[in-house]
Amino acid sequence: MRARYGIPLKVTAGLAAVGAAGVAYAAGFEARSFRLRRVTVPVLPRGMRPIRLLQVSDIHMVRGQRKKRAWLQSLAGLRPDLVVNTGDNLSDTEGVPELLDALGPLMDFPGVYVFGSNDYYGPRLRNPARYLLEKAQGRHGLNGNKPVVGAVHNPWEDIRDAFDAAGWLNLTNTRARLKLRHAELAFTGLDDPHIKRDRYEQVAGGPEPDADFSMGVVHAPYLRSLEAFTADGYPLILAGHTHGGQLCVPFYGALVTNCDLDTDRVKGLSTHEAQGNRAYLHVSAGCGTNRFTPVRFACPPEATLLTLTPADPMITEPRENRISSLRAGPLK
Repeated sequence: MRARYGIPLKVTAGLAAVGAAGVAYAAGFEARSFRLRRVTVPVLPRGMRPIRLLQVSDIHMVRGQRKKRAWLQSLAGLRPDLVVNTGDNLSDTEGVPELLDALGPLMDFPGVYVFGSNDYYGPRLRNPARYLLEKAQGRHGLNGNKPVVGAVHNPWEDIRDAFDAAGWLNLTNTRARLKLRHAELAFTGLDDPHIKRDRYEQVAGGPEPDADFSMGVVHAPYLRSLEAFTADGYPLILAGHTHGGQLCVPFYGALVTNCDLDTDRVKGLSTHEAQGNRAYLHVSAGCGTNRFTPVRFACPPEATLLTLTPADPMITEPRENRISSLRAGPLK
């Protein structure tokens, strides 16, 4: 028996089964297969001690995500020198208590943070094909698209107040200093370019000369932000937002970045050049998804432990060490 257009029903059924298996894998396994990316960045001035920086991003917490919550709690066992949270913490207006429970152990460490659009506004159901269309048209977020009518407002103030109470520094279009045991770090942060809340003119001026090290922090790695940070002389920029492409093609990579960054730099460590300056760029693939598209394929959820070391003049390219699976529970 054949289906219409001459396609055998067995083939149709087989394709449907393969598709269903793929969705089951992407939602049931990979989206909860949490990893730790370890990266060495030779970026510090000579003579400085290495700094271990844990970056968490795009958590998109939803009530009931026990495995994600336990995994985030377990990251405190890494004992980082500081934590950088690059935003999009929520995907549930009632998820703040579980988010703060997940990040509680990490909030015992010094930290800084910026927010993303999903901290301010609740998620909405979208056709994933629209990301491809918007890429082709050069439209992303409010950069070319009209504002969303009837957007759900998240209780982002509760997150801000909890982070501030823990001593984490809010980098929303501002500068801040963080004193560690062996170094004083300066940060310059931006609000989310994806919804056009970035105001670089308020923080322009480059690294602070009396700090041991300065870096830029932003949620979405739009080129205008990368250009500004790099042209001003920042040696390191941290960002999130892209989800690493979220649905990637094996042996090819990401199809979209959900911003104007090229797909070659959708996640991990790379560089950016502007006006004769060169900066290291690290884009976190994040550890969550929009609650309406809870799938990942060829792009596991992750956090990153960056070890910043003194610059080596013999090393001209950034390097990533390894990606490992961390099970929830005590870490040594």
